[in-house]
Amino acid sequence: MSDNLSALSGRKGLDDNLFEQLVEKSKVNGTPDNEELKALAEKYLIGNAITYGTASFYDFLKKEHEGVKVHVCNGSACLVAGTQDRVKGKLARHFKDNEVGHMCCLGRCHENSAFNYNGTNYSGDAVDRLEDILKESNEAPNDKYNVGSTCERVLTGEAMTAEEFKSLFQQVLDKGPDWALDQVQTSNIRGRGGAGFPMGFKWNACRQEPGDQKFIVCNADEGDPGAYSDRYLLEEQPMLVLFGMMVAGYIVGASYGAVYIRGEYPESVRIMTDAVKELEAIGMHGDNISGSDFSYKFKVIEGAGAYICGEETALLSSLEGQRPEVRVRPPFPAQKGLFNKPTIVNNVETLAAVPWIIKNGGENYAKLGTEKSTGTKLVCLDSYFNNPGMYEVEMGSSFKDLVYETGGGFKEPVKAVHVGGPLGGIVPTTKIEELNVSFESFSDGGFLLGHAGIVSVPEKFPMIEYLEHLFEFTADESCGKCFPCSIGSVRGKEMIANSRNGGPKMDRQLMDDLLETLEIGSLCALGGGLPLGIKNALEHFEEELKTYFQ
Repeated sequence: MSDNLSALSGRKGLDDNLFEQLVEKSKVNGTPDNEELKALAEKYLIGNAITYGTASFYDFLKKEHEGVKVHVCNGSACLVAGTQDRVKGKLARHFKDNEVGHMCCLGRCHENSAFNYNGTNYSGDAVDRLEDILKESNEAPNDKYNVGSTCERVLTGEAMTAEEFKSLFQQVLDKGPDWALDQVQTSNIRGRGGAGFPMGFKWNACRQEPGDQKFIVCNADEGDPGAYSDRYLLEEQPMLVLFGMMVAGYIVGASYGAVYIRGEYPESVRIMTDAVKELEAIGMHGDNISGSDFSYKFKVIEGAGAYICGEETALLSSLEGQRPEVRVRPPFPAQKGLFNKPTIVNNVETLAAVPWIIKNGGENYAKLGTEKSTGTKLVCLDSYFNNPGMYEVEMGSSFKDLVYETGGGFKEPVKAVHVGGPLGGIVPTTKIEELNVSFESFSDGGFLLGHAGIVSVPEKFPMIEYLEHLFEFTADESCGKCFPCSIGSVRGKEMIANSRNGGPKMDRQLMDDLLETLEIGSLCALGGGLPLGIKNALEHFEEELKTYFQ
């Protein structure tokens, strides 16, 4: 997007944020009308087309969203579980068709039947208590899932308190930014959002960039169906995440941290906002932290329904109030990010590991896991497991043990597990014992660890239907910036739909060419990552899929 637009948005910065204004107006009056959008354009000195184009992009800001009162989860885990038709049927007794929308995903993959009503997420047997929920009986949503660990608890221990935050950060202040950066670099922690990029390298690169204003952004908009580890950390371990952000700010010289949380996690937004208030009350937010010359402010910003904002550059454009389109790199965000300033973007789980590293030392963290994949990993198991829930495991541990011992195996026959979200790899159950939980093992096997959320594809669910779902998901969520993704995903969906519904069978060479175009021509991992799972399925489920090809 235009550097000029980024600079204009940066005039008011995060304190008076354009995107936040759009979201707040939509909550008060529904979708912002043209006059409101025009007034915002004048306030921020940008064109009317910018505010209109931005508002028309997001699921929760579109005109089509006006009047929607309840949302049904349409994520992959709920799809294969087959629970959502029943949810829609129950809701249809109380809502008109135009009052029922969708969200993807609500992070209730451990029990499915998920829906959102009145700013609260529900799942499991909640739909059977719908009458009570609609009466606003203040019934707390049932959201219990296993949280376990098979290793050193880096992320799933006792929740850090505000006072513990203050005490540990004082140690960072006493030892200085060089020491803190050395701990992170020594730990060799790699980003947990999917790419696996070394965090210490990114922080050091941003630190070396000149400039008197820098930003730290927590990417809490990664919404991979099957993964609810971010939601756990935001709601149960908020201080871990905020601590990691503040340490990052201290090291690179940033005085502002933005937590961008997906709108599909309303409880996370509320809990993180309260956590910031706790820190403010004890002097750990604002000017001169703990009496030092270091100042730092947090800002919690709620998303508006756009999976693409999980991509770091699209997220930055969103924060600026622009359409969340992916940016061409280089320059990278560490060089030129939010409002054209050097910016660190890390995901929730990566930042949450920082307190353990600071407290126990980078060397001790590096002793966990493997040489190339250090530390621990949060893994989410969906409702097809006998022990669904979220588990912390050491990197390099047996994937087979995770599935069949920790997860207890499957409740019914499963033919594959989709690991790492819609852009991850589809692993046939026959390959499970060959893998371990590490970036390199999954990559060597032709798969992707990614966020490590697991969606089980049962024997009874047609693989061709699942592949159509993946193309459709990408088509719906594409930012439109590059044609390979925005057009290619639609063409893939059409090819499969035609073949499934009695039309011409697919040309395998044409499908292979399409996947190659997506893979090498897309600007980001949405279009570039989609082909992996499709190719996995074509290789490992050729017998099941061959009837749909010429």
